[in-house]
Amino acid sequence: MGNLLIGLFLIVICSPSFAQEVTTEEEITALSMQKWQWMADKNLDKLATLFHDKSKFVHMSGSWKKARELEIIESGSIWYKNADVHDVAVEIFGDDTAVLWNRITLVAHVRGNDVSNEFTVTEFYKKEVEDWKLLDLTFSKVRDEHKIEH
Repeated sequence: MGNLLIGLFLIVICSPSFAQEVTTEEEITALSMQKWQWMADKNLDKLATLFHDKSKFVHMSGSWKKARELEIIESGSIWYKNADVHDVAVEIFGDDTAVLWNRITLVAHVRGNDVSNEFTVTEFYKKEVEDWKLLDLTFSKVRDEHKIEH
């Protein structure tokens, strides 16, 4: 589903007649979807650019900063194999701040085992010049019937 959403988004933004109609909410949603793919692909260059230098990451096992998150992804100690996104809600604050919530089923390879967990993931973004930067990514373990209020 993630690749489909990214593909559709790219078609829309690349089409001149639709380019001006893309909302900030759609832009943030597409960026979040790309982030999940970059994490699955272990694309450290893209992630290093996306993650703000002071970004924080909160997981089930602890919290850390950008350098540690990139090290974890590079080493494979957590391999975000697939994030199946079930729902997304985005709130925009002013011209430069966005909060995104996704309800996901995450399949990850952790400590030698594939695990699947239901999460609501909260992502904070801040626009710096022309680029959105991820400030915070927090995983909250939830039941599979959990709903995001829109």
